[in-house]
Amino acid sequence: MLRPLMALFILAVLTMPGIASAQDVRPPGSAEVIVPERSSTGGAQTLGDVLRRQQGIEIDDSFRRNNVGGDAITAPGLGPLGDASDSDQWRALRYNEADVTVSTMDQRGKVLVQDGGMWWQQVRQGPLATYGGWLLVATLAVLAVFFLIRGRVRIDGGKTGRTVTRFKAIERFAHWMLAGSFILLGLTGLLTLFGRKVLIPTFGHEINSVLLTGSKFIHDNVSWAFMIALVMVFVMWVWHNLPDRTDLTWLRYGGGLVGKKHPPAKKFNAGQKLIFWSVIVLGASASASGLSLLFPYDLPLFGHTFAFLNDTGLPQAIGFGALPVDLAPQEEMQYAQLWHAIVGFVMMAIILGHIYIGTLGMEGAYDAMGDGEVDENWAEQHHSIWLEKVRENERRSPAE
Repeated sequence: MLRPLMALFILAVLTMPGIASAQDVRPPGSAEVIVPERSSTGGAQTLGDVLRRQQGIEIDDSFRRNNVGGDAITAPGLGPLGDASDSDQWRALRYNEADVTVSTMDQRGKVLVQDGGMWWQQVRQGPLATYGGWLLVATLAVLAVFFLIRGRVRIDGGKTGRTVTRFKAIERFAHWMLAGSFILLGLTGLLTLFGRKVLIPTFGHEINSVLLTGSKFIHDNVSWAFMIALVMVFVMWVWHNLPDRTDLTWLRYGGGLVGKKHPPAKKFNAGQKLIFWSVIVLGASASASGLSLLFPYDLPLFGHTFAFLNDTGLPQAIGFGALPVDLAPQEEMQYAQLWHAIVGFVMMAIILGHIYIGTLGMEGAYDAMGDGEVDENWAEQHHSIWLEKVRENERRSPAE
């Protein structure tokens, strides 16, 4: 399920105007190599070279590529001390000609300088931040309007004072570990993405630096708690979240949120099942891309994904051509970071709706994850099938 989702994003990004592969920085369809005039610099790099490279235009840079140093003895008295000068060494690194020892499983770790990331920077600073930010703002606006129109969903007849156990302690522990870790990951992710645009103009570089350093530490380490909790929640609740016929009835009546009729439901209704599967699928995808970001040399993700897509023939069928599969670790991180952020934005929008229903939107809903006990009237109103099963089990069990 994860690879088709990635496919949609990858194809969308790669088909954006001005976006090119990181290893081939020419715009699609461009084959001309420009040989600029460098007489004014004595053959050295010019500002025009830099600007063309930023625009993704291929230039003739053989004057640098082929000048990666030589034996200093060939120029007695003039050559640098040692084997190569600093500039020679940097040019060798720039063009992957340096003798680099790699300690990772991926031998492509030898690529220390990769200059094809302009498209990534443009997408990250432009569409990603813009559309992602507006998605969260729009979600909050819709929830506010919905609350003004619908109001809080009250318990019919009020609370009885009699409660029934809805979630055990281990279930609540897994839920709150998942929720707490996700909130921390979301906040630190937003700080990382919007720090330059929001924090620096308001608070300055120093505070932004401290916040980003702390955000990276929290994000990298709290992610493990999120993944552990995701597995726990899946194992405990997957059987209760399989679709059945009662979900169709629940959806037909809008779950009682739109109208006044509250359809019957089992332990989880159709809305909660949609939340569950969204969190599981998107959370697993975010975890996979996050692991790829943590271990880019050892856990490449998108090279394999592109290879899978090429095997399906989908890119060729839509006229795009074969996708690149031999990606450098830097490229892997660029694709993974964008995918990670997009999935994160979608999850944040979904969880905002979940938080609204569990707190302000529905009376008595928070009790289920607060102390695990819910009022009988609430259970009868929102999960009548589940409540009847609980009562039946109590009647069958011997009296204490």
